[in-house]
Amino acid sequence: MTSLTPVVDHVVITVGDQLDEASALFRRLGFQLSERGHHSLGSSNHLAIFGENYLELLGYQPERGNLREDLWQSPRGLSGLVWKTDDADAVYQHLQQQQLAGDPPAAFFRPVTLPDGSEHQARFRTTRLRHDTVANGRSFFCQHLTPEAVWQPAWQQHRNAVTTISGFIIAADKPAVAARVYSQLFDTTQFISTQDDSIEFQAGVTRVRFTGSAQARATLGPLPDDYNGTPRMAALEFTTTSLDQVRQSLLAGDIRFSERENTLRVSAEDGFNLALIFSVKP
Repeated sequence: MTSLTPVVDHVVITVGDQLDEASALFRRLGFQLSERGHHSLGSSNHLAIFGENYLELLGYQPERGNLREDLWQSPRGLSGLVWKTDDADAVYQHLQQQQLAGDPPAAFFRPVTLPDGSEHQARFRTTRLRHDTVANGRSFFCQHLTPEAVWQPAWQQHRNAVTTISGFIIAADKPAVAARVYSQLFDTTQFISTQDDSIEFQAGVTRVRFTGSAQARATLGPLPDDYNGTPRMAALEFTTTSLDQVRQSLLAGDIRFSERENTLRVSAEDGFNLALIFSVKP
């Protein structure tokens, strides 16, 4: 494997022992969430499934908090940027060559009930970048062995009419430093600098952007209270087919939001420590 093609598979929002509160909030935001799933390694989750990618609320049941304690070291909020792969072993070998490899690929599963009522296992293999290369979170590759246990059409219908995660924003005092590990991982010709000194690259349908702290505050509003200038996964952008459906979902859910430049924005204060941006893309 000489190079990797970046495609965002899913994003992780760490919620710890607040799965009930986080899932209630995201349903109020207008997302359809899966029933609570329980991984064989100990964590639990809810998913919001879209066309190419999905959002994961990751936490734990009270009696399982001592399992996977490494996951709960990340700040609450957006903490995982996950890439697609169809061969976790080949990616691990590539990461070793780049001196970016974390632990060897891990296999795990979670039981799932499909819309037709049948019982299945969603099975995965993942391989992670070395933990010290990604501040305030994790980045890893995910191989879906049973994609049909995740991407069910019935689970991709959302009251807010969201169809995909179109943007992933990382705030940092030094955006170029924050982007360095990914420019080492992927083809640097895909990276562009913008007029506001942000750095961006396309990863499937998702645009990954590294932006300076001042620009992030101007775009997103207040950053999380514990933000200290080190790279922080700070915001998600969503494409919807109807801003009015987003607006009605937020009003019905009693969620504060602002509206400007044909977007609706929910601040980190109201979005479980991450900002949420909704827009209609042509």
